[in-house]
Amino acid sequence: MKHVEYVYTTGMDELDLEEHLRTGEHGVLALADNDDAYAVPLSYNYDGNQFLFRVSGHDDNAEKRRFLETTDTATFVCYEASTTESWSIHVRGPVRQWDGDIDETTLNEWFEPFRLFDETVESVEFILYELQMESVIGRKTVE
Repeated sequence: MKHVEYVYTTGMDELDLEEHLRTGEHGVLALADNDDAYAVPLSYNYDGNQFLFRVSGHDDNAEKRRFLETTDTATFVCYEASTTESWSIHVRGPVRQWDGDIDETTLNEWFEPFRLFDETVESVEFILYELQMESVIGRKTVE
């Protein structure tokens, strides 16, 4: 393995974690139902206190919602992988439906535009989920 290219990485401090989570917009949420795993890309919003996901309430997302309901501890991964700089953050904890109120203006401020697939705009409703941040760890490349 002498000729394999590599870069050194180090753990992120709390300030790095905060900055990357606050400025990020998307990542991958990993869920489980017993021995079945399910991972889905999602937009998120982190304001320093709450870590929220936007999930479509459309019927085609029944599998996603089933896994959200059966997962005790979820893992969310956000990352950037380029040749000059890379980092990744794992946020772990229980995920539950958020019980706050939100209007369309705030929804648009908190999240990037939603990608429609086979649904109509009129049929889309959103459910927000909160990931309780029990564990947050990150790594980044060292210059």
